[in-house]
Formats: sequence, structure tokens, C-alpha cells
Amino acid sequence: MLFRTIFNSAFILFLLAACSIETPKADVIITNTNIWTANEKLPRAEAMAILGDTILAIGSSQEMARYKSEATEVVDAKGRFVVPGFIDAHVHLLMGGNALLSVALRDASTKEEFIKRIAEYTGTLVPGEWVLEGNWDHTLWGGELPTKEWIDEFTLENPVVLYRMDGHMVLANSAALSIAGIDKRTDTMAAGEIIRDADGNPSGILKGSAMTKMLNAIPPMTEALKKKAILTATDYLLSNGVTSVHDVDSLGTYSAARKLYENGELAIRLYTAKPLNRYDEVSSKTLQSPESAEDLQRNKWLKTGLVKGFVDGSLGSHTAAFKEAYLDSSGDTGFFIAKEEDLYTWISAADKKDLQVTVHAIGDKAIATLLDIYERIIAENGRKDRRLRMEHAQHIAPDDIERFAQFGVIASVQPYHAIDDGRWAENLIGPDRIKTTYAFKSLLDEDATLAFGSDWPVAPASPLMAIYAAVTRRTLDDKNPEGWVPEQKITVEQAMFAHTRNAAFASYDEDRKGSLSEGKLADFVILSEDITTIKGPRIKNVEVLQTYIGGKKRFDRNQQ
Repeated sequence: MLFRTIFNSAFILFLLAACSIETPKADVIITNTNIWTANEKLPRAEAMAILGDTILAIGSSQEMARYKSEATEVVDAKGRFVVPGFIDAHVHLLMGGNALLSVALRDASTKEEFIKRIAEYTGTLVPGEWVLEGNWDHTLWGGELPTKEWIDEFTLENPVVLYRMDGHMVLANSAALSIAGIDKRTDTMAAGEIIRDADGNPSGILKGSAMTKMLNAIPPMTEALKKKAILTATDYLLSNGVTSVHDVDSLGTYSAARKLYENGELAIRLYTAKPLNRYDEVSSKTLQSPESAEDLQRNKWLKTGLVKGFVDGSLGSHTAAFKEAYLDSSGDTGFFIAKEEDLYTWISAADKKDLQVTVHAIGDKAIATLLDIYERIIAENGRKDRRLRMEHAQHIAPDDIERFAQFGVIASVQPYHAIDDGRWAENLIGPDRIKTTYAFKSLLDEDATLAFGSDWPVAPASPLMAIYAAVTRRTLDDKNPEGWVPEQKITVEQAMFAHTRNAAFASYDEDRKGSLSEGKLADFVILSEDITTIKGPRIKNVEVLQTYIGGKKRFDRNQQ
């Protein structure tokens, strides 16, 4: 840790130590601005000097003038609001990029529109080309699940596998089911479900391990397609002010991103994960102890060392694991995707390798079980700076809220889901359980660490929308103007910390990003308004004007 910190700012510190000889000159000075730094020692500033990819100094415009030379580029921000580059702590990068390149179903609000979009998109493809992603939401047209019969006549020559928006249910057409060998004779799978028609034939809807069997039949992405997906995703993320992401895909992002980095094409900072059950493929040195200056430089842009697992699925697909049954499905409590003892074995082994562990848990039973495993691991492996994470942590039993801070578990949460699920969640789990659903304020009150993300492409990768959701909790149907479960609202600054400083902490990067201060990377965003001074509902209308990474402008709304 110390060596890395010294390396990141050694040149600047050397120059500052030599101030008696000559004041170092900045490459860029951002002036006439209103900077929210996420640094409690200097919460606000009005100018910032940048040398190379690093902040040389930050403070008043008068103070920054001493770093100006004839060669310095001076950027007049015209009083705009500047914040640290937003860090999205949970994205599916390749899936997101592919979704932008595929048929878009997220806002298809009728059965007819759903079918029309698939038919039109498939008509642009060559025979045999797969139709993937989609991210549909059946609640928008009344809750009827789609079937293969809806789309088969339009997709005879193209296998189709389309995710429900939460990623825990897919619709497959007949061509895809045939390739995967899923038919009337296929047994119902443990930790999975094949929805069937009255004659026992697969309807096309697959959950859990049945979904995994289908996904395993899809040909691997080519390196060319991965590159295209990453670049497409990057443009979208930068337009939303996202400068770093924690990528929880298991589709091989790292190798493709490494090639982009080596070719000077990587334009966003990545922290990539591998599946928890493949922990033995990850070297611990790639997380905290890079061995060379080259590794240190690359780790500014691209690093790994995170392993991600699953306890359960999602609320909308009825695959999240609860202690009590869903209200609309008698006796159905969801299910575990992995066995508890397997999770323990994998987590313990990964922890012994000093890998960072994060696990998806949504239902209250899944959350309690994962906290039990984490408690056991800490007791057996000893205390250290392990920064255990839980992805989603959506429906927490009241007694488990304090355990996050007790065991140092980072709640990696996605606020947009709250204003989306809030339209219908009470119908599934009732008025009592929703009181600690997306319990951001309760977690903060117990001193837990919140790191914000989007779960893109399940939800938009918009930090401003995430902040809006956490602050207002206004559901997307506008039926909760004072907020859904309003007692769980948090402040704008609490939400901003979760998308900057806390998200950096969640990847062991708090010494070089997540806040704006001398010696840190010059990743920042210029917004159209100061979101700390406007009313919460207006936050969703604020625009990202420019995005800078390492002092270089990577997005400019005026040039789009």
C-alpha cells in the first residue's frame, strides 16, 4: 500500500519538495468552478492544477495561479459544479456493451411492442447469428411471462436468448432450446426451473441452473466482439460521468481490456472479477502487491483480484431466497444457486489467498446465510484488511443490519433498483419486509459502508439517477412522490460519497481516486448544477457536461 502511494505521486512530491528552487507548472488548470472534493479536510475548492494524470494542487483560483506557465491550458468552468469521477461499483461491462449493440427491450411496454422489436432486429441478421441480452420487463405489460411461441415465427433461423431485466431469467426460442438440448424430456434441475406449458413442453422461460445450461450453449464471444463491446460501453459510461467501474461479468473482460490498454485504447478504469468457484485462477499479487513499475502503472487503469459468487437470484424472478414465502406464490421461498457449504469452501480458500470476495445476496435468508459465512471466515482466518463485499443486499432482516458494520462487510448496492422494484415489491413480500428493503439509511446509521453501483445493463449506468433514487425514493411510476419507504432516504452528500470515495474504498483504491486532493488521479466530472443545493427531484435532470480521466477530457456533451 505504501509503496503504491509513493509511486502514484512520487514525481509531484519531488517537485513540491523542490519548491524553493522552482514552483512546478501545471499542464492544465481548471478554474472558476465550484468543486465538491469528497475530501473532508478541504470540502470545497474553486480551482485545481493538474500535472500529467495527477492533481498537483487544489484550492482557490489565486492559489492555483502560481502553477500557471505559458504552456498551461486554462479551462474556465464558468462556475459549474465539479465532482470526483463517479465510480460504478457493479456493472456487467461486456453484457452492457452487447446490450447497446442488440435489441433493446427494457422499455417495451406491451406484448406487441416486445414482439415487434425482436422481429425487426432479427430481420437485420444473417441466419445463425444469435440474438442476446434484451433485458425485458414483463411487469410493464401486466406481468404475463413471454413464451417462445411469441417469437418463434420471426426467429426461425436465429437462436434467441433474452434476459429478463434482472438477469435471473431468460426467454429462449425453439432454435436456442434445441441447441441446448432442453426439451419435454429434460428433467427439472436442482436450483433451477424450466417453465412448461400444459403439455409439459418448455415455454422458453428458464431460471437458475436451467438458465445456466442454456447460456453455456451460446458460443464464446470473439476477441473482436469483446473489444467492440468494451469500447461501446465506455462511450456510454463516460457520457454518464463514470470514470471507473467494478466489472462483475465473468465473460473474459480482463484479457480483452488488457489488449486495449496495451494499444492505448482503454479509456475507462476497470476492476474486473472472476467467478468465486474459480478463485484458484486468480493470483493474489494482482490485487494489492504488483511487482513492477509496469504493473503499478497498468493498475491505474486495469486490475483484478476480485472474485464474485452467488447465493440466490432476484426478487422479480422469484429466485431470491427468503425465510418466508412470497405472498403471490404459496410455499415458494426462492432458492439458493450454490450450496452453503460450497460457498464457505470457496470463500475461505479465496480469503486465504488474500483475494477480495464479493457475493450476490438479495433475499433475507441469502443475506443472513452469507453474513454467517463471513463471520465464520473471520473467526477462522483471522482479522485483516479483507474488505468483504455483498452485492445488492436488498431485503435485509432487521436483526442483520448491524452485522454489516460488525464484520466490515461493504454493502455494494444499486439505488435505481429501489425506485424500480418499489412499483411492485410489496405485492411479493408484504408491508413488513419492505421496511428494511434497500435499507440505506439503516445501514449508514449502523456505520456500515455503502458503495453505489448500477447493475448495468439491468439498470441505467447513471450515477445521477442513483443519487436521485437514494435521496427521493420516488418510484418510476410516480406513485410515491414522498418516497417509497421514505424513512430509508439518505442525504445527497451521503449518496455522493457512496458513488465516489466509498466505491474507491471498495476496490482498495482510496489512496489514488474517489476524492479530489493533491497527489490523486485527476478524474473528475463537470455537472450542469450543484446537486447539493437543488431540490432532490431536480437531480435527475442535471446533465453531465464533461468527463475527465487523468486530466484528459474524455467526454464533452457539446461535441456530441
